[in-house]
Amino acid sequence: MVFSSALFVFYFLPVFLLAYLASPPAYRNRTALAGSLAFYTCGAPVFVFVLIASSLADFHIARRMSRLYDNRRRKWLWASVLLNLGLLGYFKYANFFVDNFNELLAGLGLEPMAWAAVALPIGISFFTFQKLSYVVDVYQRRMPPLERPADVLLYIALFPQLIAGPIVRYHEIARQLHQRERYYTLNHRINGLFRFAVGLAKKLFIADVMGEAVHQAFQMEAVGGLSTPEAWIIIVAYAFQIYFDFSAYSDMAIGLGKLMGFDFPENFNFPYISGSITEFWRRWHITLSKWMRDYLYIPLGGNRRGPGRTYFNLWVVFLLSGLWHGAAWAFVLWGAYHGLFLVLERLFLKRWLDAAGKWASIPFTFLVVLMGWVLFRAESIELAEAYYQKLFSLEGGDWSFSSQFWFTFLLAGAFSFMPTVGKLSFKLEEAYYSHISPAILAKGVFSLVILTLCFSEVAVAGFHPFIYFRF
Repeated sequence: MVFSSALFVFYFLPVFLLAYLASPPAYRNRTALAGSLAFYTCGAPVFVFVLIASSLADFHIARRMSRLYDNRRRKWLWASVLLNLGLLGYFKYANFFVDNFNELLAGLGLEPMAWAAVALPIGISFFTFQKLSYVVDVYQRRMPPLERPADVLLYIALFPQLIAGPIVRYHEIARQLHQRERYYTLNHRINGLFRFAVGLAKKLFIADVMGEAVHQAFQMEAVGGLSTPEAWIIIVAYAFQIYFDFSAYSDMAIGLGKLMGFDFPENFNFPYISGSITEFWRRWHITLSKWMRDYLYIPLGGNRRGPGRTYFNLWVVFLLSGLWHGAAWAFVLWGAYHGLFLVLERLFLKRWLDAAGKWASIPFTFLVVLMGWVLFRAESIELAEAYYQKLFSLEGGDWSFSSQFWFTFLLAGAFSFMPTVGKLSFKLEEAYYSHISPAILAKGVFSLVILTLCFSEVAVAGFHPFIYFRF
């Protein structure tokens, strides 16, 4: 179920919120769990059993592990890691590896292996990381295990962040599972409503408009007809599309969480004003970057074992990050590409960028990111190669973009590169007063205005899933 769909905004969300608010505080977790499982079942009626069964397995593993004080604890940890990564590997990567193996067999003149394609459970990349976070945090005794299976399932399946994040680690939300009611004020809910409304508007009025032009251009038969200026405009439009699409989902998830009394971590912080790729990854998909740092990079040794091992660890992390995003060689190359620039920055590039100042380092970093987005968006290596050739072929031609496109393009640029403009909508985000201030009331009214416009668009617009749903 998509947050920007009529089914969600006109039916599921109102019914769920009414049921949640009507529930006594002691029963709201049950309502949240029932709503979350219903939400996932609408999109993946078969795979909901995979989600439930694997979550229950992690509940018992964590409980067992917490009672041990010897080497058996590590064995239980590895049991959970193998279970979760095994499920992720089978559902997400089995088709990829079989297809590549069959290509190898065909090159050797052998018969391909028979294989029935495996369907991908929605959101498996995200909830796998949350499940691993739960077990690892218990293993490290960072937090105690939850007492009831329903609590573990609620943490993992909580519907606002279930499909596409932000990736909420166990220790970040553990206390909120049972101790959030005293912070659950009307101000908190108004801020949540506003955050949801802003995210929905970003998705419908910016990301989807950019996406229509990008979709038409990123076809093999269409790339040949692009002029070089058009190709550059399209790839910048894709940079705006993916930012506003993914950050919109994160905004909506954070807003929905606030409506339920939860505080989810931020996932974006104006990534396109970064002065280096290192800074970009501190601002883009923040929860993934932190997860990779804490649960992969640091356990590999981080930067504690000399420069050579540090560079190796960075490459491993970003190769796996690319593969996490999708089972395709283009994603692997995209991860390796970012890993390369992170290594170069540690060698010498970061010093050069710092010396050059922000007026040079920000455009350079944005250019590096744009070149990476070509790999991320292209559906094949061949398409990416054709698009790179078009970017640097210096072919002229007409610019065939609508006035709506240009208006949205410029608006997206203003919100992306001018933090003062972008932060205006969230300046009251952390202001939780014990009384209802005029500013909070104005924010609530403005939220209703935005939602009215968004709901009108949802009623007539087609189906536009979020980009990160396929991960």
